[in-house]
Amino acid sequence: MTTTMDEPLARLRERAAAEGLLDVAYASADSPFGPLLLARTPRGLVRLALPNEDIEATLADLAGRISPRVLEAPAQLDRERRELEDYFEGRRHEFELPIDWQLSHGFLLRARRGIAAIPYGETRTYADLARAAGNERAVRAAGSACSRNPIPLVVPCHRVVRSDGTPGLYAGGVEMKKRLLELERRAG
Repeated sequence: MTTTMDEPLARLRERAAAEGLLDVAYASADSPFGPLLLARTPRGLVRLALPNEDIEATLADLAGRISPRVLEAPAQLDRERRELEDYFEGRRHEFELPIDWQLSHGFLLRARRGIAAIPYGETRTYADLARAAGNERAVRAAGSACSRNPIPLVVPCHRVVRSDGTPGLYAGGVEMKKRLLELERRAG
């Protein structure tokens, strides 16, 4: 019987998860824009890195901010990958994933929860977001809540636009934001 290197790693991942030694599981997922990095804790999805983000830096940040017990465990992110695939194919209009909000606090948390509530195919302005988060004058802070959103796509900051209706900036690039909004208009 031949054993590949993947088999011992798979057993290690399973054992780490079963013994509670895994605080952050991560895996990659395909998207029309390139590979995404997904990370989850036992509470839910905690991080989604877009294709233009540095994977090593993202993993190091998770290790520093959450726990050094970070391990690639693709099977633990099957649901997240399946829901994202359905979203990109226009079959999913709402994510049903548990979210771990621990990387968001205070105003940023309130703003990101507001972003998560924006319905599929609709947009809100940064001013709307600031108002919903409890400080109508904090429009720049609302922009920061979007630009540093640890869970883009699932917490759909691409649905937040400028007051004049133009897309504004996006961590994945303005072109990606436009394409996501168009995807939602077509599939909606």
